Amino acid sequence: MTGEARPDVSELSYEQARDELIQVVSELEQGASSLEQSLSLWERGEALAGRCEEWLIGARARLDAARAQAAE
Repeated sequence: MTGEARPDVSELSYEQARDELIQVVSELEQGASSLEQSLSLWERGEALAGRCEEWLIGARARLDAARAQAAE
């Protein structure tokens, strides 16, 4: 993953962000990266986690709206 051109986090689907986050965590757990690479991976992981959270918040809002509409 490191060294590859990576897509903008804001353009990723939930599944894409989740899968890349899993890869980032795995690379960080291996500990083979330099400090600079580790920091870069950490920052990417934070952005990916934020993207996943955005998707989940949006999904919850849609479910709440659907429930509210069904209750009317």
